[in-house]
Amino acid sequence: MDHVSASCETSARKFSRAGSWMPAKRWALLGLDFYADWCVTCKEMERFTFSDDKVRRKMSQMVLLQADVTRSTPDDAALLKRFSLFGPPGIIFFDRGGRELPVRVIGYQGPEKFLATLDKLERQ
Repeated sequence: MDHVSASCETSARKFSRAGSWMPAKRWALLGLDFYADWCVTCKEMERFTFSDDKVRRKMSQMVLLQADVTRSTPDDAALLKRFSLFGPPGIIFFDRGGRELPVRVIGYQGPEKFLATLDKLERQ
């Protein structure tokens, strides 16, 4: 899994089409992970879910971008609004063509539930 942190101080428009950012490696899914330092549930996802060996293996064919909305700036609010999110944590998934997939992660998911979510995404 590639994990890239992206500041939301830039315009929310830059995230409006995820397919316009193409990493060098081959990937099947792109996840946009909304995160904040003050978000306890976000830290739980990192500590318990993303660190799980099965989850890491499953995510090896995807790219996970992290939108840090810690500072709650107007740009952060615009980005959250663009994806109809109240706040973190939330992960929005996109296919290689930049189309948002209908499966989202809102709130905490432990390793087993997150693996089931990734399985559901594979069937899309």
